[in-house]
Amino acid sequence: MFALVDGNNFYVSCERLFRPELNGKPVVVLSNNDGCIISRSNEAKALGIKMGVPYFKVKELIEQEKVAVFSSNYTLYADISARLMNNLARFTPEVEVYSIDECFLRFKGMENLHTYAHYLRESVIQNTGVPVSVGLAPTKTLAKLANKIAKKSSTGVCVLDTEEAITEATQIFPISDLWGIGRAYQVKLELEGIRTAAQLRAKSEPWIKQQLTIQGVRLWHELWSRPCIPLKEVLERKQAICTSRSFGKLTNNLDELIEATTAYASRLAEKLRADSSCATVLTVQLLTNRFRKDLAQYNPAISLALSHPINNTPDIVKASVKGLKSIYDPRFQYSKVAVIVTDLIPEQEVQLNLFTEWNGPKHNQVSELLDRINQYYGSGTLRLASEGFRKRWAMKRENVSPNYTTDWGDILRVG
Repeated sequence: MFALVDGNNFYVSCERLFRPELNGKPVVVLSNNDGCIISRSNEAKALGIKMGVPYFKVKELIEQEKVAVFSSNYTLYADISARLMNNLARFTPEVEVYSIDECFLRFKGMENLHTYAHYLRESVIQNTGVPVSVGLAPTKTLAKLANKIAKKSSTGVCVLDTEEAITEATQIFPISDLWGIGRAYQVKLELEGIRTAAQLRAKSEPWIKQQLTIQGVRLWHELWSRPCIPLKEVLERKQAICTSRSFGKLTNNLDELIEATTAYASRLAEKLRADSSCATVLTVQLLTNRFRKDLAQYNPAISLALSHPINNTPDIVKASVKGLKSIYDPRFQYSKVAVIVTDLIPEQEVQLNLFTEWNGPKHNQVSELLDRINQYYGSGTLRLASEGFRKRWAMKRENVSPNYTTDWGDILRVG
């Protein structure tokens, strides 16, 4: 049996952990630059606030209904997520962290799964404070389906352990909510009169293969309790990594763009080292605000083949700034810069170039020192000077909460 455990309204739940007076009240969390609604409490949903709606469009309603608003605080959410996943790992050694708020678990040879599912949920809530929903079923696809049903249940648990329970659940489950069915396939299936998971399940395997290809066949088998999607207990190596944020204001100032590029490239290098990977190709892209029709648009990008596979901060930053300067045009107002690395290889497979100078050992020592100090004292404690200090370009976060669990200065005080 597979279980999917999902944090309910996860970003909102993380904020409520430290603001218990907001329990039972409408709360929303905004995307980067306080742009759109990306997480809503049930009370906010009841007010008609839609997922992904721009903040300015519902600001009047939010103020009228006294909705609590938070800027996104991914440092806090990532730490709460790690605590959630560590708690779930106590229940079985077979665990797949699927996203920041979702985790698959596999149970073997267990009886009385209904009781155990409730025990798991209650234990996680007690230990982390994050409300979760639990769905159990013979396959990952059915576990996803069960979890969505559990979210609407008063108990927060749904167990599909019999053919009768699976049949009943699929008969009322809309095809649009089925894992693996995107918008295009939804339209295609609805034109064929298929609107529920049970109707898709009733089709023959040749028909599924013809209409939905081999991925659809796997989905069809999973709906019939035949596992086709394995549990990924070991994370796959990333094929590419991107670091990008919108600026808090439009800018064409080269110094500000260099500061932002340095900051994003430094974070990118940290991600590379955490993944034990080195980059061989680096891309820098500048973007203007496509919603500002009154301004000229310009979205240049350049890809640089690196002379050596690298993951140290000085070399990544140097290449990024070089790419930025080559595409920069002062006539345009920019809203975002993106730094991307591709063609990643494992650290242990690096081959050097005989014909170019290599300062890797020295720059790697600098990066190791940066990592140790920043991990101990907090992110950004030690950084390259070209990242600057004032950060006038930094994204807007007017309602960001403290880093309660990762910053000594933000620890809650009582009394």
